[in-house]
Amino acid sequence: MRHTLVAVWRDPTGRVGLLLVVFVVALAVVGPFLTPYDPVDTSSDVLLSPGVPHLLGTDQFGRDVLTRMIYGAQVSLLVAVGGCLLALLLGGLLGTLAGYWRGAADEVIMRVMDVAFAFPFLVLAIVLAFVVGSSVPMLILIVAVTRLPQFARLMRGGVLDVLGRDYVATARAVWGGRPAVLWRHVVPNAAPPVIAYASLAVGIGVNIEAALSFLGIGVQPPNPSWGGMLSDGRAYMLDAPWLSIAPGLAILLTVMAFNLLADGMRDALDPTLVTAKSGPRRRRPGILRAALFPPRVRVSTSTEGGST
Repeated sequence: MRHTLVAVWRDPTGRVGLLLVVFVVALAVVGPFLTPYDPVDTSSDVLLSPGVPHLLGTDQFGRDVLTRMIYGAQVSLLVAVGGCLLALLLGGLLGTLAGYWRGAADEVIMRVMDVAFAFPFLVLAIVLAFVVGSSVPMLILIVAVTRLPQFARLMRGGVLDVLGRDYVATARAVWGGRPAVLWRHVVPNAAPPVIAYASLAVGIGVNIEAALSFLGIGVQPPNPSWGGMLSDGRAYMLDAPWLSIAPGLAILLTVMAFNLLADGMRDALDPTLVTAKSGPRRRRPGILRAALFPPRVRVSTSTEGGST
């Protein structure tokens, strides 16, 4: 773990993502002890602009916006991280079973995952919210269900890749089909891409929670939620724009932080990106870099019969 963090820190993209994630988590953990206001108590100081003592102003009910942002961060991180951890455990287990034992187990598990993967994750989340409710434990379950197919497919692909390597074939020849081969050789070498994706999935989980709360089927008022605050601020966009800008920037910053961290973790955990110890480090384009600056495709003007 320490070597992974060091490798992430050495990567510029991973370093920025790690610092932003630490900042958001620290704000959610320590912030409630620093603010004197209650996130749900109302007052007569409605729609105050940012200043002292309300650094981000107040909302239409006189509640301190910064305080609600801090408590909203707790909800968003709890739902996103909890849901992704649950999806990682269940998806990793299902993907391992499907990839290692193949046969009927592989067919059943992957067909179910394909059906779930066919639905857009936001549509699936909305349907599940109407079915199971919108409490925090149910939101964690919703995030887990929407991310489960990705984790299962990634883990299955990693297991199949590792099973084709010589050292695993040798271990299976010596130990047969014993679980020791699976847990000592297959899972540790198949897990790095799944772990790197987990950071990206947390950012998606933050988006899911914010979207459901924005639509009114997530965290219910007066409990603070970034998506709910963004929805409430729409009616005051001209008179009090800070009501929408603050939670919008919080969602953007948090999702970007986990995306950058996922990019750095992928480079740190992927052994194909590292050459010999004395050799240079070969790096693939990151997630954001590849999206913003796609590689150019050179079009040749020559034809089979000759150049034109």
